[in-house]
Amino acid sequence: MASAGTKRLALIVAATAVFGAGLYLVLSAFNENLVFFYSPLQVERGEAPQGRTFRMGGMVEEGSVKRLEDGVTVTFRITDTGASIDTRYRGVLPDLFKEGKGVVAQGKLDASGVFVAREVLAKHDENYMPPEAEAAVKQAHKEMAEKKRAEGGRK
Repeated sequence: MASAGTKRLALIVAATAVFGAGLYLVLSAFNENLVFFYSPLQVERGEAPQGRTFRMGGMVEEGSVKRLEDGVTVTFRITDTGASIDTRYRGVLPDLFKEGKGVVAQGKLDASGVFVAREVLAKHDENYMPPEAEAAVKQAHKEMAEKKRAEGGRK
């Protein structure tokens, strides 16, 4: 028969293993559902994850919205003025989705670099832009201004 100390040690080891397994499952589920935000410029630079879901936001580029013959699939470009990314969405777009307006799309990049959106969110107010998209547009403007200054200094 095992001593009390051996039983206690076995119980502690078993409890630690169960706790560790539970913690692993919780953290794995959290990591799978964690969705990061990227601007079109960051996506163009290759900073967005390949094969993982992420959000991309900016403005719907003027003249880029095209509905395919199936009547359900829409292609458009999301821009932050620094870069534009081809986007494909299959489904009903929000009523407020329009060219030149703010949008946040959630999806993945396909092998050809097209962003395949599973969800598209349009801004709900004329003066509103999602904070992430607003920051991305400001950053793109800042980088473009710095690039112009650098190019102007070389001439």
